[in-house]
Amino acid sequence: MWIERSIEPRIHSLAATRPVVVLTGARQTGKTALARRLFPDHRVVSLDLPSIAAQAEHDAATFLESHPPPVVIDEVQYAPGLFRYLKRAVDERRGEPGRFILTGSQPFTLMRGVAESLAGRAAIVEVEGLSLAEIRRARPDVGIEEVILRGGFPELHADPAIEPVEFMHAYVATYLERDLRSQLRVGSLRDFERFVRAVALRTACLVNRAELSRDVAVAGSTAGEWLGLLERGSIVSFLEPWFSNRGKALVKTPKLYVRDTGLAAFLTGIGSVAELRGSPLVGPLWETFVCAELRKSLADAGSGRQLHFWRDRTKEADFLIHAGGRFALADAKWAETPSGTDAARLRRVGDQLPRGRVQRMALICRTAHRHRLSSGDPVPVFALPVEEAAGFATAAT
Repeated sequence: MWIERSIEPRIHSLAATRPVVVLTGARQTGKTALARRLFPDHRVVSLDLPSIAAQAEHDAATFLESHPPPVVIDEVQYAPGLFRYLKRAVDERRGEPGRFILTGSQPFTLMRGVAESLAGRAAIVEVEGLSLAEIRRARPDVGIEEVILRGGFPELHADPAIEPVEFMHAYVATYLERDLRSQLRVGSLRDFERFVRAVALRTACLVNRAELSRDVAVAGSTAGEWLGLLERGSIVSFLEPWFSNRGKALVKTPKLYVRDTGLAAFLTGIGSVAELRGSPLVGPLWETFVCAELRKSLADAGSGRQLHFWRDRTKEADFLIHAGGRFALADAKWAETPSGTDAARLRRVGDQLPRGRVQRMALICRTAHRHRLSSGDPVPVFALPVEEAAGFATAAT
């Protein structure tokens, strides 16, 4: 079953104006399927097969003659030597858009090749997991808790019979064995797996490399290197704090989020709705889910709006969206009925920002319907269902 992706119009638009479109992101987010569906008239060749990858790497000219454009080249990172020849092929017919669609699951060598050889020629699109709206197109009645546990990998929603725990077992094994061995000298894969699980336990928390290195018993430099690897592999993301005055006593350490809540739940040992509801991690997992919804909606819109958080010693807003000097503030609350006290906490952060610049404030929670939590204020605070998070992020300022 095909699940329509919100990013499809953006990819079509880029392919209509740019000679190369690169689809990158984590494994199993549907990049290859998306390229095949959006470009049915393109030839498709995969470098996942070592023999084909070897030809593309060592005899690129012959490879491109055998697979002329328009063409989809899947897993292009396995032949970094191909990028120089792609540059030549593009420059020979620079005015023809959409000739090369490239996909790659490992952004390490892929992004280096794009930066060095295809700068100014390629549009780069990161394909993330499914958003809640995309999942609901395929499974209208699926509950929020199941979405959190399954995460956003398309295969898990195209075929609900797949057991998510078994899927995640295979996913983690593939990531550790296949991707990492080629990218980093990991002395002990067992140590690295313990590190990944320690990271998952800290989703929605400030980054603390010293604590991570101590808990896993690795050097601090190793913890930093491994965190960078997880970020480049689209396993985690870092949310930067907002501050316009570096002299203010604001937190300037980024927050860490596992990108997929299903993966985070698996790594932290949460496998059922009952375990989720009873877990002390339910709040951080909910915040991780809301963060993903906001991030995906901003990326799909291609608006250039920035997602941050705001925090000082006594006040915090989980999310701050900045656009053109104006702000939207949001907190993620697992509760179905957030309180006026929750709204007051968010309003105190709004009072710290330039007067008249805060446009929207919301507590994104499990409420069934949007409702107002404050009255008589120039900018009210709303309790907002998570289904409306995307609209909140992209609304006009």
